[in-house]
Amino acid sequence: MKDNKEIIALISLLDDPDEFIYNEVKNKLRSLGDETIPFLEEYWETNAMNHTSQSRIEDLIQEIQFETTFSNLQKWLGSETQDLLRGALLINQFQYPDLDPKPILDTIEKIKRDIWLEINPNLTSFEIIKVVNKILFDEFGYSSNKKNYHSPHSSFLNNVIESKKGNPLSLAIIYLLVTQDLGLPIYGVNLPSHFVLCYLDEQNTNVHLDEFNSEDVLIYINPFSRGTLFDKNEIDSFLSQLNLDPKPEFYSPCSNKEIIRRMVNNLVFSYEKMGYSDKAEVMTKILGLFS
Repeated sequence: MKDNKEIIALISLLDDPDEFIYNEVKNKLRSLGDETIPFLEEYWETNAMNHTSQSRIEDLIQEIQFETTFSNLQKWLGSETQDLLRGALLINQFQYPDLDPKPILDTIEKIKRDIWLEINPNLTSFEIIKVVNKILFDEFGYSSNKKNYHSPHSSFLNNVIESKKGNPLSLAIIYLLVTQDLGLPIYGVNLPSHFVLCYLDEQNTNVHLDEFNSEDVLIYINPFSRGTLFDKNEIDSFLSQLNLDPKPEFYSPCSNKEIIRRMVNNLVFSYEKMGYSDKAEVMTKILGLFS
């Protein structure tokens, strides 16, 4: 880690008219990674009149954020577990590099604790889902963000935790984080145009995820509709409306890698729709990691 004074001294040279000096300083700051971002942001705020410096800082921050996210996601994809919370937070930190994850973790723990206090081995699968839905949607007040459905903010966990509104995928991720940690056999289903969940037959929970199919699913759950339950026939009807063939993966549990890939893909679409072409381009590059 560089001394803070040295980082500040380097940042002050970003407005140097000499392109060679500027590029040398820029590369040194990039090599230090995301520890420089708070200093860059502070310098940006205190030099509002220097448009050259501000523009260069904005570009540099985005480059550092991209390189940090890209590197961390490469490590995550190479990990054995591909932890869902870790993957979601890595995408979150692209937009919010100095984010403190503690409020997110604390909220998930509170929801999980309240569910744990109300479930027991005597409850049926349907009764357990009813408990989860009551606590998550009634007591904690989470709901669908229909008004700003395509907003990028609906994809980031910190925004969803704070606003209690999310899109189908972000609400499903919160649902998964609190239920899987309790040992409940609930998994994501990568349904086109609408991410949902499934509750698996508990007798087969030791089977590898890739070996499950639609016959192992007891019921499907729609977190975007307050945990509404539905069956395979409704997926058939939904796919028919979209003029899509009923592929096996539209009915079966998906991996954490597929969930985070979908999160990145959602952000590409959201940024494009909102006119943030630079961020859409960066997310498209990140999406390439999952191919």
